[in-house]
Amino acid sequence: MTDSVTDSVTDAGIDAVTDAVNNERRSPATTPRLHVEGVTLAYDKRTISTDLSVPVPDRAFTAIIGPNACGKSTLLRAMSRLLRPAAGSVVLDGADINSYPAKSVARRLGLLPQSAQAPDGITVADLVARGRFPHQSLLRQWSPADAEAVSSAMAATGVTDLANRLVDELSGGQRQRVWVSMVLAQETDLILLDEPTTYLDIAHQIELLDLLRRLNRDSGRTLVAVLHDLNHAARYADHLIAMKDGSVVATGHPSDILTAELVEHTFGLRCRIIDDPESHTPLVIPRLS
Repeated sequence: MTDSVTDSVTDAGIDAVTDAVNNERRSPATTPRLHVEGVTLAYDKRTISTDLSVPVPDRAFTAIIGPNACGKSTLLRAMSRLLRPAAGSVVLDGADINSYPAKSVARRLGLLPQSAQAPDGITVADLVARGRFPHQSLLRQWSPADAEAVSSAMAATGVTDLANRLVDELSGGQRQRVWVSMVLAQETDLILLDEPTTYLDIAHQIELLDLLRRLNRDSGRTLVAVLHDLNHAARYADHLIAMKDGSVVATGHPSDILTAELVEHTFGLRCRIIDDPESHTPLVIPRLS
């Protein structure tokens, strides 16, 4: 038996055993599928965060907010298994995420990294189809189920008409929708996004955030996104994780935690918080200096 076949069979066996054990061990009402337990995160010898513990509410849209270089993207990298904690663990479905094979994680959790780059000359349809890679093996080649997953993902993100276009010919907003489509084609219940609105103009930012919220509400997917704009986070997210200097300073619903005091403490910005007349969510208004 070849290594790739062995890996595929092993992955499936680990998935089945882990799920069976965790269905007995984990209470969905109290323990989310993804949570961080006492992690220390570091690059080389530089420690970014120490003893972080963060739950990620199931079926919610969570936004990680905070000033530049506070550890937001580092935390997301740890949640997605791209960065192994120096201490503590990221728990996915009741087990340390680093105990799973890579394909097993990819069948459970999708990731849209910051500034994702597509291969030169690839079409939209081919890029979206790469989202099915975690489901492929020598024993399981491309199937009608894969084709349906790709078609559904493209329809959900409104890129079906772009199927034969080259990705590098698209606008920024179109490219982001294509990347989201690829992640959707993985058919995971958990999706992590690192600064998905970066480099987009305001119209395309709102278009993308509307899409993400719709995916969360229509399918119950758990979304976690690093966002820079506080007003976008307050309008679209159900749950905020506020960070400063590598530490979590507050978590909760935007209406509960997004106060003028929190914004000044976290960002050093004096502001007023008023009710957004459109969404009835907190709206941050900077004070004149």
